[in-house]
Amino acid sequence: MRISDIVRSKGSDVVTIRSDATVTELLALLADYRIGAVVVSDDGTSVHGIVSERDIVRHLHTQGADLLGSPVSAIMTREVQTVAPDADLESVATTMTNQRFRHVPVVTEGQLRAIVSIGDVVKSRIEALQAERDQLVEYIQQ
Repeated sequence: MRISDIVRSKGSDVVTIRSDATVTELLALLADYRIGAVVVSDDGTSVHGIVSERDIVRHLHTQGADLLGSPVSAIMTREVQTVAPDADLESVATTMTNQRFRHVPVVTEGQLRAIVSIGDVVKSRIEALQAERDQLVEYIQQ
C-alpha cells in the first residue's frame, strides 16, 4: 500500500498558515478544523514548516501567555520530513513511529499535495486487516 492510497481515500485538503500569523490565529485554526497540526506555508504550496499542538504546549510552558502574540515562525519545526505519494505505507509508519511525529506532508516536485496523520495510517492498516480477515472467513466457509 502507498501513501497515495490514503490520500485518495481521505482527500487532499491541507490546512496551512502563514509564518507571520500569530499563535492565537494558529489556535483558532486548530480548533475550527479540529486538527492537531498545520503546515506552515507563506504561499499555500511550499512547505516552510509544520506546527503542532505539542509545539504550542512546549513553548507555552517556557514562555507563558506572551507566546500567544508571537508569530508561528517562532515555534514551528523548520526541518519537515515529507513523503512522496508513491512512498510505501509501512516505511512511512515506521519512520513516524521511530521519529515520534504524527503528521507528514505529502509533496510532489516541491509542491504540497496532502497531509497524512498517524491516525490515517492506523485506520488504513485496520481496514486492510479487516478485509484480509473477511477474505479468510469467506474462504474457510466455502
